[in-house]
Amino acid sequence: MKQILSILLAICTLGAFAQSTSTSPDGMSATIAIQSSSICDMCEKTIEENMIYEKGVKKVDVDLTTATVQVTYDPRKNDAAKLRAALTKLGYSADGTEADPTAASKLPLCCQNEGCGKLPVKP
Repeated sequence: MKQILSILLAICTLGAFAQSTSTSPDGMSATIAIQSSSICDMCEKTIEENMIYEKGVKKVDVDLTTATVQVTYDPRKNDAAKLRAALTKLGYSADGTEADPTAASKLPLCCQNEGCGKLPVKP
């Protein structure tokens, strides 16, 4: 039973990742929308200033109203899973994956107090 649940979870997860990524017709760039825990201007600044240095990343936009990080990158140099991992290593959640606790503890105090690195609490 546990194996079946694990397989179903993996399939659903892959489906969710596939829906949030689009590739240009020429295959030279792809865009991914990552649901994050970013909620303030400091989050936006930290994410945009650091994610741009990830291999192959061309553009990073943080939308604080939807807590979404949109990354345009070269799919020949990077992939969606690595970009999500990079975001968690900055201290923010990425598509349901908790932020790295060590990185979250290094976020500015305002972000730590607001809980920017934590997953949103569902009502």
